[in-house]
Amino acid sequence: MGRLLAANALRGKVAVVTGGGTNLGLAAAEELAASGASVVIAGRRGEVLQAALTRLGDNASSVVADIREDEGAAAIITAALERHGRLDLLLNNAGGQFWAPAEGISTNGFAAVRRLNVEGTLRMCEAAWELAMRVQEEGTIINTTVSPHTGMPGMAHTGAARAAVESLTRDLASRWSADGVAVIALALGRLATESLKKYPEPIWKTAAQTVPLQRLGDTADYGSLVSLLLGRAGRELSGSVIDLDGGLANWHGAWPPPESGHTDGLVPTEAK
Repeated sequence: MGRLLAANALRGKVAVVTGGGTNLGLAAAEELAASGASVVIAGRRGEVLQAALTRLGDNASSVVADIREDEGAAAIITAALERHGRLDLLLNNAGGQFWAPAEGISTNGFAAVRRLNVEGTLRMCEAAWELAMRVQEEGTIINTTVSPHTGMPGMAHTGAARAAVESLTRDLASRWSADGVAVIALALGRLATESLKKYPEPIWKTAAQTVPLQRLGDTADYGSLVSLLLGRAGRELSGSVIDLDGGLANWHGAWPPPESGHTDGLVPTEAK
């Protein structure tokens, strides 16, 4: 996809990106900043955020906070308002999961994924609306989810969590439309990130083969789409779930991959 917007197309816009220090969050922050937006990246590790700022330049700043806590979500939005006076985009990029068969997910493990992906996202949405966008009577919120939407073997917890986020997205888009706030879900397929390699080697080595486009998505494509949705396109698409997956949602390949060495249909266990 590549860069879609001119260098100053987003000048005067303010964006918050959670999980903005690495991988997809950093890619989105880079695109937003390169297009002229003022970007506040948020995360729990200050050293990671500081390293990211060296790539983002003068248009970016950071805030260390935990989206799983009410005070953390409020601190992130408040920092953006204190530094820039407004908030035009909240990108709920932060999230996480681990590889395990459904029967191997403990109650605590399931709760941890839900707390980060669902509750953290909802906290950020509510803080952005309450503290900034409702007052401004405009703004865009993008919630990151996953494709395919039918769920994924080995990730029942994140499939359930991301489905919940898509439902929240539709509900909030309806509730907040009168306030001029657009809420969109962006469902990601197989993208070429460093975090992909934390999964079992046969999975990430053959990931592109499971995509009809026959390649992994470029992280820059994610950033370009996020930047595009900050404009008029985002307002028109409020309540939508947009797939960025190379056609993955329309494809069902063999499971498990033959290269995994598993012929019994069981989920390969993630190495610790």
